[in-house]
Amino acid sequence: MMTAVKLSTRDSAVAAAAPEIDLEAQIAEAARFVRRHTIAAIYRATSGHPGGALSCADLLACLFGAELNVWPTAANDRFRDRFVLSKGHACPALYAIGAYHGFCDKADALNLRKLGSPFQGHPHVRDLPWVETSTGSLGQGFSGALGMAMGMKLQKINARAYALLGDGELQEGEVWEAAMCAAHHKLDNLCAIIDYNKLQSDATNDAIMRLEPLADKWRAFGWTVFEIDGHNIPEILSTLHLAASTHERPSVLIAHTVKGKGVPYMEGSPAWHGSVKLTREQSVDALVALGADQHEIKELLDV
Repeated sequence: MMTAVKLSTRDSAVAAAAPEIDLEAQIAEAARFVRRHTIAAIYRATSGHPGGALSCADLLACLFGAELNVWPTAANDRFRDRFVLSKGHACPALYAIGAYHGFCDKADALNLRKLGSPFQGHPHVRDLPWVETSTGSLGQGFSGALGMAMGMKLQKINARAYALLGDGELQEGEVWEAAMCAAHHKLDNLCAIIDYNKLQSDATNDAIMRLEPLADKWRAFGWTVFEIDGHNIPEILSTLHLAASTHERPSVLIAHTVKGKGVPYMEGSPAWHGSVKLTREQSVDALVALGADQHEIKELLDV
């Protein structure tokens, strides 16, 4: 259960009353933090999935920085938006964005995959109460988000459910069962976001099981489809706003991304999917590429 306050692009009254801020710059900084924190956490854990965590950093930064509505009081808790990281192996990025926005401690969130740590290799709702549901088995998180959206509709709760999926995850039949169900029930409070980096654990999606024509498939299932650059912050924000304004249909954002985004030696390579061990040299090179100075590098990597 989330407990912090976020400014939503859908809340025009709040936005109009708030002091002028450079929202896009703030989100870009949050994405940089997510990428640096992710590298450090995986280095310290000696295991993890860097490629897909780096590719979804901009999407998470936009969602948590501008789109998700979250209230701090128990009385209004049921009206909060729900977010599900269906591609649970990318959880270092989720932990990092949570730390950035104060859901958890930044130093604690670096204890990835440590014995006794709540920050395990996949999110666990009982360890982290700000996580909506446990995920890991691909496809199940999306079905969970579907159930949340349907439950809110039945209870006439004015809130939305968001699910972030990996593209390899779309090879699971459960995803398409959920997609069919969401369209049948006209769940316009459900938004799926696909981290479409076109690589999975061993090779390209096309080599393992072709997904194209992906947009046409979602349209055939009755969804409103948007194709975007998943690293273009203004485009992500504006499209999330459009999705929230769609009626009678669920929405899906097919976000074209780069696996390993921001780290040149990782970009576009399935070798960095996971579970991988980062050496100190590799971690330093990655952090330098992500704009960290020597003081920050030492702070992040020295256990």
